[in-house]
Amino acid sequence: MQKSGDEALFAEAAAMRGRAYAPYSGFLVGAALLAKGGRVFLGCNVENAAFSPSNCAERTALFAAVAAGERQFSAIAIAGGKAGEPGSAPCLPCGVCLQALLEFCDPQSFRVLTANGEGGLQAFLLGELLPHGFRL
Repeated sequence: MQKSGDEALFAEAAAMRGRAYAPYSGFLVGAALLAKGGRVFLGCNVENAAFSPSNCAERTALFAAVAAGERQFSAIAIAGGKAGEPGSAPCLPCGVCLQALLEFCDPQSFRVLTANGEGGLQAFLLGELLPHGFRL
Protein backbone atom coordinates (compact mmCIF):
# COMPACT_ATOMS: atom_id res chain seq x y z
CA MET A 1 0.00 0.00 0.00
CA GLN A 2 1.31 3.43 -0.85
CA LYS A 3 1.72 6.25 1.65
CA SER A 4 -1.40 8.00 0.34
CA GLY A 5 -3.29 4.74 0.88
CA ASP A 6 -2.01 4.58 4.46
CA GLU A 7 -3.17 8.14 5.04
CA ALA A 8 -6.62 7.38 3.60
CA LEU A 9 -6.95 4.29 5.82
CA PHE A 10 -5.90 6.31 8.86
CA ALA A 11 -8.43 9.04 7.95
CA GLU A 12 -11.18 6.40 8.04
CA ALA A 13 -9.99 5.27 11.47
CA ALA A 14 -9.96 8.87 12.68
CA ALA A 15 -13.52 9.38 11.43
CA MET A 16 -14.67 6.24 13.26
CA ARG A 17 -13.13 7.60 16.45
CA GLY A 18 -15.97 10.11 16.46
CA ARG A 19 -18.50 7.26 16.77
CA ALA A 20 -16.84 5.65 19.80
CA TYR A 21 -18.89 5.18 22.96
CA ALA A 22 -16.52 5.71 25.89
CA PRO A 23 -18.38 7.50 28.70
CA TYR A 24 -16.25 5.86 31.43
CA SER A 25 -12.68 6.18 30.20
CA GLY A 26 -13.18 9.10 27.82
CA PHE A 27 -10.65 7.36 25.53
CA LEU A 28 -12.03 7.27 21.98
CA VAL A 29 -10.63 4.80 19.42
CA GLY A 30 -11.48 4.21 15.78
CA ALA A 31 -10.08 1.46 13.56
CA ALA A 32 -10.07 0.77 9.82
CA LEU A 33 -9.13 -2.80 8.81
CA LEU A 34 -8.01 -3.36 5.22
CA ALA A 35 -8.85 -6.76 3.73
CA LYS A 36 -6.48 -8.13 1.09
CA GLY A 37 -9.28 -7.79 -1.47
CA GLY A 38 -9.45 -4.04 -0.83
CA ARG A 39 -12.56 -3.81 1.35
CA VAL A 40 -12.28 -1.72 4.50
CA PHE A 41 -14.06 -2.65 7.73
CA LEU A 42 -14.58 -0.03 10.40
CA GLY A 43 -14.84 -0.24 14.14
CA CYS A 44 -14.91 1.91 17.26
CA ASN A 45 -14.59 1.10 20.93
CA VAL A 46 -17.83 0.52 22.82
CA GLU A 47 -17.65 0.62 26.61
CA ASN A 48 -20.02 -0.84 29.16
CA ALA A 49 -20.43 0.02 32.84
CA ALA A 50 -19.38 -3.55 33.71
CA PHE A 51 -16.17 -3.08 31.62
CA SER A 52 -15.62 -6.72 30.60
CA PRO A 53 -18.46 -6.59 28.01
CA SER A 54 -16.67 -3.62 26.39
CA ASN A 55 -15.07 -4.14 22.99
CA CYS A 56 -12.06 -2.45 21.40
CA ALA A 57 -12.25 -0.76 18.01
CA GLU A 58 -9.78 -3.19 16.46
CA ARG A 59 -11.81 -6.26 17.40
CA THR A 60 -15.06 -4.55 16.39
CA ALA A 61 -13.62 -4.06 12.88
CA LEU A 62 -12.14 -7.57 12.78
CA PHE A 63 -15.34 -9.26 13.89
CA ALA A 64 -17.40 -7.25 11.38
CA ALA A 65 -15.02 -8.36 8.62
CA VAL A 66 -15.17 -12.02 9.63
CA ALA A 67 -18.97 -11.82 9.86
CA ALA A 68 -18.93 -10.45 6.27
CA GLY A 69 -16.88 -13.44 5.09
CA GLU A 70 -13.38 -11.91 4.99
CA ARG A 71 -10.48 -13.94 6.35
CA GLN A 72 -7.34 -12.28 4.91
CA PHE A 73 -6.11 -8.82 5.87
CA SER A 74 -3.14 -6.61 5.09
CA ALA A 75 -3.31 -3.64 7.48
CA ILE A 76 -5.20 -1.88 10.23
CA ALA A 77 -5.10 1.83 11.08
CA ILE A 78 -5.87 2.97 14.61
CA ALA A 79 -6.65 6.50 15.79
CA GLY A 80 -7.16 7.06 19.49
CA GLY A 81 -6.97 9.56 22.29
CA LYS A 82 -8.89 11.27 25.05
CA ALA A 83 -12.17 12.97 24.15
CA GLY A 84 -11.52 16.57 23.13
CA GLU A 85 -8.00 15.80 21.89
CA PRO A 86 -7.14 15.49 18.16
CA GLY A 87 -6.10 11.81 18.19
CA SER A 88 -2.63 12.46 16.81
CA ALA A 89 -0.78 10.55 19.55
CA PRO A 90 0.28 6.93 19.00
CA CYS A 91 -2.43 4.39 19.88
CA LEU A 92 -1.42 0.75 19.63
CA PRO A 93 -3.71 -2.29 20.02
CA CYS A 94 -4.01 -4.03 23.37
CA GLY A 95 -2.74 -7.59 23.76
CA VAL A 96 -6.21 -9.09 23.33
CA CYS A 97 -6.65 -7.29 20.00
CA LEU A 98 -3.18 -8.32 18.83
CA GLN A 99 -3.98 -11.95 19.64
CA ALA A 100 -7.33 -11.72 17.80
CA LEU A 101 -5.60 -10.25 14.73
CA LEU A 102 -2.98 -13.01 14.83
CA GLU A 103 -5.74 -15.55 14.20
CA PHE A 104 -6.24 -14.15 10.68
CA CYS A 105 -3.13 -12.10 9.87
CA ASP A 106 0.44 -12.98 8.89
CA PRO A 107 2.64 -11.56 11.67
CA GLN A 108 5.46 -10.91 9.18
CA SER A 109 3.43 -8.86 6.68
CA PHE A 110 0.32 -7.49 8.43
CA ARG A 111 0.86 -3.78 9.19
CA VAL A 112 -0.46 -1.81 12.16
CA LEU A 113 -0.64 1.93 11.39
CA THR A 114 -0.96 4.64 14.02
CA ALA A 115 -0.17 8.32 14.44
CA ASN A 116 3.42 9.14 15.34
CA GLY A 117 2.62 12.17 17.53
CA GLU A 118 4.20 14.55 15.02
CA GLY A 119 1.48 14.74 12.39
CA GLY A 120 2.58 11.66 10.47
CA LEU A 121 2.08 7.92 10.61
CA GLN A 122 4.18 5.04 11.84
CA ALA A 123 3.85 1.39 10.89
CA PHE A 124 4.63 -1.77 12.82
CA LEU A 125 4.42 -5.40 11.81
CA LEU A 126 2.04 -7.52 13.88
CA GLY A 127 4.98 -9.79 14.76
CA GLU A 128 6.89 -6.84 16.22
CA LEU A 129 4.02 -6.00 18.55
CA LEU A 130 3.22 -9.62 19.46
CA PRO A 131 6.46 -11.57 18.98
CA HIS A 132 5.29 -14.68 20.88
CA GLY A 133 1.58 -14.86 20.14
CA PHE A 134 -0.34 -18.02 20.99
CA ARG A 135 -0.98 -20.46 18.14
CA LEU A 136 -2.51 -23.93 18.14
